[in-house]
Parts: sequence; C-alpha cells; structure tokens
Amino acid sequence: MIGAFVVIIGAAALVMVGDFAAHVSGKTDFVDAGDIAHLLGAHSHALGSIFAIVLLDASIVGAAAVTLASSYAFGDVFGMKHSLHRGFKDAKAFYVSYCTMIALAAAIVLIPGAPLGLITTAVQALAGLLLPSATVFLLLLCNDREVLGPWVNRPWLNAVAGVIVGVLLLLSSILMATTMFKDLNVIAVTEYLAGGLVVGAGIGFVALRLMSRRQPAATVKPVDELDRDTWRMPPLALLEPVQWNAGTRLGMIALRSYLVVGAILLVVKAIQISHGG
Repeated sequence: MIGAFVVIIGAAALVMVGDFAAHVSGKTDFVDAGDIAHLLGAHSHALGSIFAIVLLDASIVGAAAVTLASSYAFGDVFGMKHSLHRGFKDAKAFYVSYCTMIALAAAIVLIPGAPLGLITTAVQALAGLLLPSATVFLLLLCNDREVLGPWVNRPWLNAVAGVIVGVLLLLSSILMATTMFKDLNVIAVTEYLAGGLVVGAGIGFVALRLMSRRQPAATVKPVDELDRDTWRMPPLALLEPVQWNAGTRLGMIALRSYLVVGAILLVVKAIQISHGG
C-alpha cells in the first residue's frame, strides 16, 4: 500500500513537471520523457540534468522489475526453476530469459529513428487492456476457498473489486469504440457504456443468485469457523483442479473475445497514430 501511494505521488510529480516544461518552453508537441528533459535543459541546465538522472533511474528500475517478473512467470508456466536465490547453474533458463529480455528491450531502444513515444504509449495501452483480465483471474483466486481458506475475500471486497474491473472494462471499451468510429462523441459513448455495465452487472448478480440457490448446500466446514492464524495453503500437487460452472465459462469466453478484439483495435490505433491519423 505504501508503494502504491509512492508511485502515485511520483506520477503526479512527473505530470506537473511535464506541464511546467510545456509552459516555460511554449511547446506542447513532445511525445516522451526525453523531450521533457531537453525542454527543461533549455530553461535550466540543472533542471534538465536532474530530470535526466531521475529518468535514467526510473528506466533501470522499470526494466529490471518488468523483465524479472516476466522471467518468474516464464518459469511458472513451464515448470522450471526460477528464483534469484538460485545460482546460474541451478536456474539457467531463468537467468537466460531475464538477460534476453533486457537485451531485446535495449535493441529496440537503440534502433535509429524508432518512435519511442509511440512504443511507450502502445505498451501502456496494452497493459491497460490486459489489466481487467488479470484482475478477474486474481479475483477468482481470492475467492478460492481451497487455496486461501479463511482468507478468501469478504463480500465487500468482491464488491470493490467488481467496481474496479467495471471501470477498467469501461475505459478499454471506450478505446475500442473510438478506434472503430473516429467521429463518436466520447461523452455519449461513456454514458452508454456505463449504463450497459450497470445493467450487465445487475443481470449477472441476479443470475448468480439464482444459480447459487439451485446448487446443493456445501458439506464442508464454513470459512468463518476456520482458524486464520493456523491456516496454511496445501501443496500445489494436492490442490483439486478448478471446476467452473456454466456462468464462469461464459464469462471467460466473453473476456477472451474482449481481449482479442481489443488487441486488434490497439494495433490499428497504433498504426493510425504512426501515420498521423
């Protein structure tokens, strides 16, 4: 939680610095943080240098964190040893994938004339597109009683998570709608999509309530009676495969369709921007 607040404060500071650079230089057509450093340097050499150092530090931290997380995920998916606690000989694939991703990122940055601003924006947009799906899977995990036992989400936490996922889906839907139809009124689209999400959430809630009433009562011990202090997750090999009901399967199909359509439209949008459209 502390880290999240620090990141938000830092992001707000960067936005204010960019606004200051635009005002002191009179230019508003810069596309990346490097341009901001040049504009600040033209106003004050010290300011430009400080911002460049901060930018370099953020780049190193970001490159290390993102590629390291990807290497951990790579090891999880393919069942290979993956940890910084292991030596290179014990986890060669982990370290090789880590170094390979850093090298590829550096190669892209060093391409002469590469549209770094567009690449950065497209990557951030892709992250925003994938975030709702990742949040949905995290929400399913947080409600898995076999994994978390008494630590599963409370109803109010599920309600908050549902609102967050709905907002993320709303923003992604706006991106897709405005990409397909350039002349759309963004405010009107937002209102219609928000109304659709509310109606869909209501229908989904009613459907889940009806399905839960038809299911037989659980014979396992209630979550509230389990001891939180002594609960430990069973080994992965002992966990039963997840059984999805018809409603969850339908939701997963809709989520995958959303991801495919959203990714295609994102590529179209990036190509339009690169050609000045």
